[in-house]
Amino acid sequence: MTLLEVCVDTLEGAHAAVQGGAGRIELCSSLSEGGLTPSAGLMRAAVRLPVPVYAMIRPRSGLFAFSRDELAIMLDDIAAARAAGLAGVVLGVQDATGGLDDDVLAQLVGAAGDMGKTLHRVIDVVPDPLAALDQAIALGFDRVLTSGAQPLAPDGAELIAAMVTRAAGRLNVMPGCGLLPENVAQVVAKTGASEVHAACQRRVPGDPAFSDFDPPGGRFETSAEEVSRMVTALGG
Repeated sequence: MTLLEVCVDTLEGAHAAVQGGAGRIELCSSLSEGGLTPSAGLMRAAVRLPVPVYAMIRPRSGLFAFSRDELAIMLDDIAAARAAGLAGVVLGVQDATGGLDDDVLAQLVGAAGDMGKTLHRVIDVVPDPLAALDQAIALGFDRVLTSGAQPLAPDGAELIAAMVTRAAGRLNVMPGCGLLPENVAQVVAKTGASEVHAACQRRVPGDPAFSDFDPPGGRFETSAEEVSRMVTALGG
């Protein structure tokens, strides 16, 4: 069966993902910002889950050219993930040309050591995703998360399939973004991917008494039912 990784930004969401049948968790804060580094406390709590947990290492929103100060923060956050006992980390850094920054990524990968390593969707915003795939393999990443350089993975399926072919089993190419129970099987069939990534969320209405604390229309929470529907669509 195709493995489902679910991104979450709360411990409650992580439990819901496991309940629904997720095979791996990407642990974040602020999924509304595309996913930022989770707190050390959330990392320590999530290590008790019965599936592998990877921590997002991303100190701020926006694209992925980071300063020296931000690099120092990322190294400390990787150390926190290692100390918590998490299975892996999720990384991505661009250089001044917009491509992958080999030197900085080598530092981060070295800091992660024997932890699992996922290259995140930075690969969707570099000038040459296939060349970046080769760099990821050389750097020692286990997988790349990609939407095929399109806003949504179903629209990038052709490039994702080319990445799967080029990787030739040296790492996993994991489609993500815009995957739903209604389209995930088709994307897997088109791409040959063995893993997929999704949020599996539902909107929760906000509290009008504290509207300045809630996003407009409410916030999103991981739904065990949506995870289960996705797992079923994948053949589970």
